[in-house]
Amino acid sequence: MILLFAVIAALFGIMALSGSWTPKLGLDLRGGTTITLTARTTTGQGGVSAESLEQARTIIQQRVDSIGVGESEVATVGNNQITVSVPNVAPAQLQEMVGTTAQLYFRPVYATAAVTTTPTATPTPTTDPSASAEPAASASAEPTSGTTASAAATPTESVNRRPAAGLPTAAPTPRPTTAGTPLTTDEALAWTPTARDQADFEAFQCGDEFPDVPDQPLITCNREGTTKFLLYPAVINGDMLTGANAGVPQNQLSWIVQLQLNDEGGKIFEQVTGALAQKSDPQNTFAIVLDSKVVTYPRLTTAISGGRAEISGSFTQQSATDLANVLKYGSLPLAFDLSEVSNVSATLGGEQLQAGIIAGLIGLVLVVIYSVIYYRALSIVVVASLVLAATITYQLMVLLGQSMGFALNLPGIAGAIVAIGMTADSFIIYFERIRDEVRDGRSLRTAIETGWIGSRKTILIADAVSLLSAAVLFFLAIGSVKGFAFTLGLTTLIDIAIVFWFTKPMVTLLGRTKYFGEGRRFSGFDAAHLGAAPRRSPIRRLRASAPKEA
Repeated sequence: MILLFAVIAALFGIMALSGSWTPKLGLDLRGGTTITLTARTTTGQGGVSAESLEQARTIIQQRVDSIGVGESEVATVGNNQITVSVPNVAPAQLQEMVGTTAQLYFRPVYATAAVTTTPTATPTPTTDPSASAEPAASASAEPTSGTTASAAATPTESVNRRPAAGLPTAAPTPRPTTAGTPLTTDEALAWTPTARDQADFEAFQCGDEFPDVPDQPLITCNREGTTKFLLYPAVINGDMLTGANAGVPQNQLSWIVQLQLNDEGGKIFEQVTGALAQKSDPQNTFAIVLDSKVVTYPRLTTAISGGRAEISGSFTQQSATDLANVLKYGSLPLAFDLSEVSNVSATLGGEQLQAGIIAGLIGLVLVVIYSVIYYRALSIVVVASLVLAATITYQLMVLLGQSMGFALNLPGIAGAIVAIGMTADSFIIYFERIRDEVRDGRSLRTAIETGWIGSRKTILIADAVSLLSAAVLFFLAIGSVKGFAFTLGLTTLIDIAIVFWFTKPMVTLLGRTKYFGEGRRFSGFDAAHLGAAPRRSPIRRLRASAPKEA
């Protein structure tokens, strides 16, 4: 019993140190975000296969899990849609993490320009990339600053090519929207912009549509919409990236992102970085492009070999982790359109939470009333066991929410309500065993001990069945049913701890008291209540003395 109270005190101490006093709530209780993605092939032709849709679902699930939330649900709907439901995450963050689900490419930068509200005829290339690339091996590549963009980085042709008034104009040829014959690395690096590319770059505004085709140039902006880019055809795709991690190197203070490419990607990366390092800014940078948006564009000063690199810059822990997660979980086998973004009402979630709490309180009150009527003063053991079980359950839900992202949902509350009956059942089994022992003629103190030996096996078997059911549900079920299974398993383990470390020791202590040990009226251990014949107190027989003679 002392150990149990020490554990409870320790859990409260951990809660105080972490500053966490309330559990995380699930999507149906707190409100959250649901995103619907519609799949299409990367070429835009043909149907979506079930295998590629499932592979995409698995990758998106990994991305969602990397956020560190509980009760996330990623499921396929029909033959071309995936729905993502996540609690405890802002809609903007979830869209940033999951909604950006198209192909990942590495493209050399040809030109950059600051975005202005009014397009200018000659954009000025910027020299402030968001990060710098450094090799993780022996090669060194220090970031450069203050360099001047070369003449090649600024489109030199005039955009004033309009024909004279009154003359008919030919409609421009649409740009390709599907990939053709893949380019070799040399062909991609040898690309130069046409007059149309330069004119489109000068006129481009963030938000304009531009086809993202691997073997074609790309005009786009960064995610913040502050800089626009004229990019080479892609030289590396996300399939070549095998790993990405965020961290702080030893003896440093700034966050970095480490990249790892496969053998093919490492060779191409060495060739590309070697070629770019010989150029001037901004052509000595390469852009990491996801969903046609530049995520970052590190600057290079030397070739990077070995397929390992570090991206450093003005990273925070959150931005470095987000970038690493985007890179780590790589490209999807399909392209996706963001069809719908919806939020579950926090008001509706609050109403469901209130209903669940009321249901739990009603169940608790009914159990307490039954215990008082049937067990009388001994009901104090039942009530105390329920209070301790509820306390430990709440503590673990709070701490698990902070450590592993466990989110309490409505089925989870149902599992906690079921636990009320389980805790009461354990005491009922024990008490009835004591009752049987007393009926067999044993004293109360002896019955308490022998009854425990017989009842604990039954209690463990019953809890083992509950644990088995919870495990089967957790591993085989999907969606919110997992919340019920997890809570059921957690409360079952807590019930075992309570009955072994509190219920039995408490009954033993009460049996040693005068009121309970002697089976006083309304104690719950009185003979009439136990169904045993009352024990007669020993009577001292006095030997009758012979009458005295007169």
